[in-house]
Amino acid sequence: MQFSIPPTAPFPALQARIDGKTKPAGSLGQLERLALQIGQVQRSLAPTLGQAHLLVFAGDHGAARAGISAYPQEVTWQMVENFLAGGAAINVFARQNGLQLQVIDAGVAHDFGVRAGLVDAKIAFGTNNFIEQAAMSDDDCQAAMTRGAAIARQHADRGCRVIAFGEMGIGNTAAAALLTHQLTGTPLADCVGRGTGLDNAGLARKQALLAQAAGRAALAPDAPALRVLAEFGGFEIAMMSGAMLAAAERGMLLLIDGFIVTSALLAAAAIAPAIGDYCVFCHRSAEPGHQAQLRALHGEPLLDLGLRLGEGTGAALAWPLVRAAAAFVNEMASFASAGVSEQR
Repeated sequence: MQFSIPPTAPFPALQARIDGKTKPAGSLGQLERLALQIGQVQRSLAPTLGQAHLLVFAGDHGAARAGISAYPQEVTWQMVENFLAGGAAINVFARQNGLQLQVIDAGVAHDFGVRAGLVDAKIAFGTNNFIEQAAMSDDDCQAAMTRGAAIARQHADRGCRVIAFGEMGIGNTAAAALLTHQLTGTPLADCVGRGTGLDNAGLARKQALLAQAAGRAALAPDAPALRVLAEFGGFEIAMMSGAMLAAAERGMLLLIDGFIVTSALLAAAAIAPAIGDYCVFCHRSAEPGHQAQLRALHGEPLLDLGLRLGEGTGAALAWPLVRAAAAFVNEMASFASAGVSEQR
């Protein structure tokens, strides 16, 4: 897949506007850097965010049947039902913070039928077991990315300027660990966490199974991102990668959640490195592999709350901070307009 994502350019006029607000220079810290980033993405001295959309991509993983998660695979479709009923954490936070939530079936092992609020983009009923074979074919991986890109472009065509990303899929922390290991060169043991709450024995089993999967694939360190995604990813992860690439190509701001969402971004960044300029890293996950991802992507998260739920919850919680960054640029008085003396 080909995407044309230009790096954002320096914007001295916006930096001067930020510096001219009634505050000591730099005193709003990370919010000032975020405001500059938003303005650079939009090439505007008065950036506007509008209605943000939070897309939750759901998919199942064949490896979940091998015992890499504390929960059975059926929880994926049951949680999708919970999303549709409005009862999950992401529903609460999206409502609280004014995000428009959309749930996307990328590859859940369940037939939902036609449902209000659910986008049917299903590639298949879950991936293969990556411990024994590639999670998906190259064609299916490309199809997932293409469908994700189409979803993002539809939102852009409707005037959306901000997309937040979330996911659901039992076993996807295992997939994210393998993707992180392969795409960053971080030792696999440093990428594997407890996911949905594995005990010590479960964590040891997960580490052993993932080492077996990595050995089976035996990918070269410089293997193409699409090959890595096909070997270890999930339909929801590949679909997010395509959506991220298309959203950045259309000049949108991307709100990046935690470990699994950032694994999709790692693949997207390997395809188009400039995508990082369009990404807001919303929180630091409690999953150990997220630290390796942030280092590789030079990400500075807005929040550090010990979250490891997924669903896009970290992105939803960070959204008010993103809005605040844009708001102070547009609404805060300058030294000149307020008649306040500047620093000597």
